Amino acid sequence: MLFSLTHFLWKTSTMKIKLISLALAMSMASVSGVSSAGCLKGALVGGVAGHVAGRHGLAGAAAGCAVGHHMSKKKQREQAAQQQAAAQAQANAQAQAAPKKK
Repeated sequence: MLFSLTHFLWKTSTMKIKLISLALAMSMASVSGVSSAGCLKGALVGGVAGHVAGRHGLAGAAAGCAVGHHMSKKKQREQAAQQQAAAQAQANAQAQAAPKKK
């Protein structure tokens, strides 16, 4: 009886610590701005994958955050390059459409 009660209390306090840590991490991430979007997505997926893999939720969340942040930055760079290429193409089209003065 004593073992199961102490085990229950220890497991409950561990869960409370995890929930408090998660709430703190989410609040910190929301303050840091847009760049955290990839981190949050990656951390969620990595945490679930790590949990399913067997008690590696925190390690999975950390790795997922790093990968998610990297992928988010990569996507932003690609979008910026596409916008720059579109602007350059539009400028070239306008330059060719303008009548040439003789």
